[in-house]
Amino acid sequence: RKTGQYNVQRSKGPVAAPGSGSGKAPYQRCSSQDSLDEQVMVDYFKEVEIIQRSGDAETQEDVQLKVADEGEQEEAWLMEAGLATLFDESASGGEDSIVLLSTLTRTQAAAVERRVETLKQTLRKRNKPYSVPDVREIFKPSPDSQSKDEAESTERSGSRKLEVEGLGNGAGPDAPGGGADAETDINLEVSFSEQALIYKEGLKDFRVSQDKTGQTKVGDLSAEDMKKVRRLVLIEMSALFDTCGIEVKAHKALRVKVRESGLFGVPLSTLLDQDQRRMPGAKVPLILQRLISHIEEQGLDTEGVLRIPGAATRVKAVCHELEHKFYEGMFPWESLKQHDAASLLKLFIRELPYPLLTVEYFNAFISVLKLPTKKQQLQALNLLVLLLPEPNRDTLKALMEFFQRVIDRKDRNKMTLNNVAVVMAPNIFMCKGFRSKISEQQEFAMATGTANIVRLLIRYQNLLWTIPKFILNQVRKHNMENQRKMNRDRAVKKLLKKMAYDRERASDKQEKNTELSESEFENADGGFIRVQAPQFSMVSMAVQLTEDLKASDVLTRFLSQERSLSVKREDLCLYEMGGNIKERCLDEETYIKALLELNPSAEWVIKSVQH
Repeated sequence: RKTGQYNVQRSKGPVAAPGSGSGKAPYQRCSSQDSLDEQVMVDYFKEVEIIQRSGDAETQEDVQLKVADEGEQEEAWLMEAGLATLFDESASGGEDSIVLLSTLTRTQAAAVERRVETLKQTLRKRNKPYSVPDVREIFKPSPDSQSKDEAESTERSGSRKLEVEGLGNGAGPDAPGGGADAETDINLEVSFSEQALIYKEGLKDFRVSQDKTGQTKVGDLSAEDMKKVRRLVLIEMSALFDTCGIEVKAHKALRVKVRESGLFGVPLSTLLDQDQRRMPGAKVPLILQRLISHIEEQGLDTEGVLRIPGAATRVKAVCHELEHKFYEGMFPWESLKQHDAASLLKLFIRELPYPLLTVEYFNAFISVLKLPTKKQQLQALNLLVLLLPEPNRDTLKALMEFFQRVIDRKDRNKMTLNNVAVVMAPNIFMCKGFRSKISEQQEFAMATGTANIVRLLIRYQNLLWTIPKFILNQVRKHNMENQRKMNRDRAVKKLLKKMAYDRERASDKQEKNTELSESEFENADGGFIRVQAPQFSMVSMAVQLTEDLKASDVLTRFLSQERSLSVKREDLCLYEMGGNIKERCLDEETYIKALLELNPSAEWVIKSVQH
C-alpha cells in the first residue's frame, strides 16, 4: 500500500478491471450521466495500476484529510463569503457585508441564514458567549427598499419560469433561436439555485445562451470585482446544493511539509512565484507549459499519446535531470520521448502537495454528480471553477485546452473524450491524503464518477470558465450601493466644510450640476460614444451609436484610423470602465447600446491584452 495516495481496494494481484473475469460485480453506471463504455473503463484501472507501480509516492507523508468539526465549517464559510461580522462584531467590513447581503437572491439568502443558524446553535451547545444576530434581523428589509423589492419579486416570478425553461429573454417558440434549440441553452441570467426550484430535465447538450451585453470570461474583470464575484459564487454554490438537499462537508486545510523550490512536489503558488521572476506575468507553471508544447511538437497523431506510459525508470531519471537543468536551459529536450513527457505531465499533477482542485472544494467536486440533472451538474462545476484560486484555475484551464487538442486528433491517436477522461481522472483525483475505506462496488462507481467529471470539464470548458450574468449583475448592484454610500459621505463632509454657505446657493449649484450631467447623457444617447486609447496616444474617437454597433466594430474602426500601429487585432480589447463596474474586457459580440443601457455612466477604453 503506497502512502500518501488514494488506493483502490483489492485483494491480491493487480487491480481487477470490470469484465476482466475476476468474478466480482462490475461497476454501476451513474444514472444521471452518459454511460462510459466498460472497455474504456479498463484504461482507468490500468492507469491506477501504473500510478501504484511508479513508486512516486513511496516517500510521501501519509496525510489524512479531515472534515471540519460542527460549527467550524459554518464559521469558515461565513469568513470566506466576507460575512464574518454576522458572528463577530469586531470583524472589519461590516458596511460591506450589509451591501453584499442586499444583493442576494432568495435562495442565496436562505443559504446564509442556514449557516448563521447552525453556527448559533453550535455555540449555544458549547455554552460559549456569542453575538450571532437573529437571522430575521439580518434580512429585514429597510422601509425604502421593501416596496422596490416587492415589485421586483412580482416581475421576476412572472418571468422566471419562462427564463428557466429556455424561453425567456425573447426566445419564445417562434422567436429566432427558440423552440428545441433554445432548450439547450444554459441560462446565465437567473440564479442557478433559483432555477433549481422549478427546473425540468430532458436536455442532452448545452451551450451558453446569447446575451447582447456580452459574455464575461475569467480574467475579463478587475481583481477588485473578481473578489466580489468569488464571495457571491461561494454563496450561490452553497444555495444550489442546499436547494437540491445535498450536504457537502468541506475538508480542513492541509498542513504538510512542502518543498520550497524545484519543479515536482512544489505548491502551485510557490512554483509560479519562482517562474514569474524569470518570466513576468506567467500564469501557468513553465515546466507544465514546456511539457505540453514538447508533446505537441512530437505530434498529437501518436496512438495512445496520453494512455501508453513511458518507461518508469527512465521517467524517474528524467524527472531528476529536469530538477537540475530545466531553469538553466541545459535540459536535452530533443532526447525526451513523447510517452515519457506525457508520464511526466501526469506525475507533475499527482505530485502537487495540495490537489489541483484544492482540499477545500475536493468533496464539492465529487458531490457534483449527486445533483439530479446534468444541467445542474454543469452549473455547479461552473461555480466551483470560479471558486478555485487563480493559479489552480489557470493551470486546470491549460490542461483542459491541451486535452481538447489531443481529442481533436482522435481519428489518428485513438484518444476520444472518454479515453482522455478515464486516463486523466485518477491523476487529478488521486491526490495526496485522499484515502478511503470503501467497497469495491463503490470504488467502481467512483471511477466512473470522477471520469465523468473530467469529461464535463473538458467538453464544456468554454461554459465553465464563464462568469454568469446574474453574478455580474449582483457585482454591479454592489458597486452602485458602495458608490451611493461614498457620495453620501462625500456630501456630508462637504456640508460640514461649507456651513457658512448660503442654503439657497448650495441648492442652485446642485440643480446646475444635475442639469449638466443629464445633458451630457442625452448627448451620449443622442448618436455617438467617445472611445479613448491613452495607451496608443489617441485622445478620443467618436463612434456613431447604432442598434447593431458591436465591440468588434469599434476595434475595426480604431485599427483603420491607426494604421501605423504594429499591434495585432487579437491583442486589443475594448473595455467598459467606470459606472457600476471597475473594469471589464468586452466580448467582441457585445452590443454597445444594450450595454450602455445597463451602465449609462461607463467610459470606453481600448487597451492591449496579455494572452
